[in-house]
Amino acid sequence: MRALADDFEIVYRSERPQDVYCYTPGIAVTVGRRVIATFDLGGDGIRELLGPKGSRDRGTRFGMGMVHVSDDRGRSWAERCRFPFWHARPFVAGGRLYILGHAGDVMIIASDDEGETWSAPVALTSNMKWHGSSCNVHYTNGYLYLALDERRDLAIEGWNTAGLAPRVFRARIDHDLLDPMSWTISESLAFNEIVSSSDIDLFGIPFYSTPARGPAQLGAGRLCAPMGWLEPNIVRFHDPAHLWHDPAGRTLHLFLRTNTGGTGYAAVAKVIEQADGRLTTALETMPSGKRALFVPLPGGHLKFFLLYDDKTRLYWLLSSQATDSMVRLTHMSEARYNLPNNERHRLQLHFSRNCLDWCFAGLVAAGQIERHARNYASMAVDGNDLLVVCRSGDDEGRDPQYTNLITFHRVKEFRNLVY
Repeated sequence: MRALADDFEIVYRSERPQDVYCYTPGIAVTVGRRVIATFDLGGDGIRELLGPKGSRDRGTRFGMGMVHVSDDRGRSWAERCRFPFWHARPFVAGGRLYILGHAGDVMIIASDDEGETWSAPVALTSNMKWHGSSCNVHYTNGYLYLALDERRDLAIEGWNTAGLAPRVFRARIDHDLLDPMSWTISESLAFNEIVSSSDIDLFGIPFYSTPARGPAQLGAGRLCAPMGWLEPNIVRFHDPAHLWHDPAGRTLHLFLRTNTGGTGYAAVAKVIEQADGRLTTALETMPSGKRALFVPLPGGHLKFFLLYDDKTRLYWLLSSQATDSMVRLTHMSEARYNLPNNERHRLQLHFSRNCLDWCFAGLVAAGQIERHARNYASMAVDGNDLLVVCRSGDDEGRDPQYTNLITFHRVKEFRNLVY
């Protein structure tokens, strides 16, 4: 199969690929059609780079965010800003450009000149800990909504997705979003407050057995963290025929990446806007009355991006394609990062009417080998095209996780892929 956008432009290349890594690409298109790409850098080499840095893990790890812009439809890129937080996403509201991420607390900066200059960072929360990625931003009725993960249960060792609680941030588009008072934050529960691995059977979830509060060592360099969720995207169901449609327009749905050790499932929750303005979180149900925590979603085991397109009235999904998740640990390629479900070099596109039944639209990009990663992508609509930025790697990259490139791809006439 010929990939839809295998050709790419390099937004950023690490000059120190063994200790400065490229993470979390985000993308937005301004009113003036300037393309904005954001991403962050991590790794031990960050300490020696010039520019503002954020710290975490008690000051032992550092990260730096960057803004690059393009005025020629993505053919060339120029740096405009560095900022001291990560997991950032760019978006436009009220004619203003914002970038929101976290460094412990949720942080935000703004630009009034399409990304040329930026405000000082402002904290929107106080003495909290967050996680996230560059997932989508939802707009409706003069409001915008986005979601991050609060790091609620901090006592779990290693990669802690079990202790994350997805929370929705809501603000009026025409308000000053640098003002913490402009934002309402939803209530939520952490994953391990809802379900444990012993509750589930007959679905093969979780794939591996782990302790409740720490990872399982499955082999040399092969760790499986306790089951959890992370990196939420927001969906609103517009079709009155959809079982989960809310005719009052007060319900959002969160689709989250799952950490189960397997593939093919995302997690889902709903957030309800109460009459008093509060945002509360609950699980959905099926007609049987059974609660729905896991739903089928291609690539739901790694970071994905959801986008609703008004013209096609379809949901578009950008995710990583798994082809070999059933390989035995003893037979795995040394190039595979961590577990069998961690293929990161094939980026795929799907569309759906309802976010549960997905139609394959094509491979967006595919590396020739696993080191040539194409993953953790974000997308935006530009006229008739889809613009994509992703974490990528080449022969100089350390491995499929610790990548050395941020790349830009254009899927031309994407609506013609519908069948």
